[in-house]
Amino acid sequence: MQSSLDRRPRQQGLHAAIIMDGNGRWASARGLPRGAGHRAGVKTIQRVAEAAPDLGIGTLTLYAFSSDNWRRPAEEVGGLMRLLRAYLRGETERLARTGTRLSVIGRRDRLPAGIPEAIARAEAATAAGDRLHLRIAVDYSSRDAILAAAARLGPEGLSREGLSGALSADGDVDLLIRTGGEKRLSDFLLWEAAYAELHFTDRMWPDFGTADLAAAIADFSARDRRFGGLNVTAVPEAA
Repeated sequence: MQSSLDRRPRQQGLHAAIIMDGNGRWASARGLPRGAGHRAGVKTIQRVAEAAPDLGIGTLTLYAFSSDNWRRPAEEVGGLMRLLRAYLRGETERLARTGTRLSVIGRRDRLPAGIPEAIARAEAATAAGDRLHLRIAVDYSSRDAILAAAARLGPEGLSREGLSGALSADGDVDLLIRTGGEKRLSDFLLWEAAYAELHFTDRMWPDFGTADLAAAIADFSARDRRFGGLNVTAVPEAA
């Protein structure tokens, strides 16, 4: 039976979220600059997004750039922004053709000139996609998102349901995956992941493939999700 906490409007299928960690370490282990790891990570996004719908995922939220990542060296940040611009330019047509709706969550006012406009064009071009909702978090902080949503609602409109709707029309996260061996949430979807099943893997993001995603979903499917309640099986009384 579906929990009352799980009754929310959503894209059909699971809502999976991934913290894409390990690009830099993947590159360093191969004697490559960190930028090479980020470029390899973009290819992983392409194959994971392509495989997701066939594995039962309706919404896929990817953590690409946190608000804290601005502290990284300017050269690395600049490279990441160029990759974002290239992804939007090169992938929008394919996403639209494959029924993938693209959304970007997070702040846009601090992004380099031209990128907010490119995001808006990509979102408009893919708006009709109904096979997968691909959400990419850029300049994203869950704490900031919660504060902003609460400020928009005001004290009179503040409630669990109202805040959930203000944060995400796609509802709660079912499965949250982190690659790269770390085991923390890093300010990602803190509200939406309140009852998410967590899956951590040592696989670096550039090496993460369809088989890894399928294994995470198989692990998720084997878990007993009770949302704070109990799944009680009635035991017949002895005669």
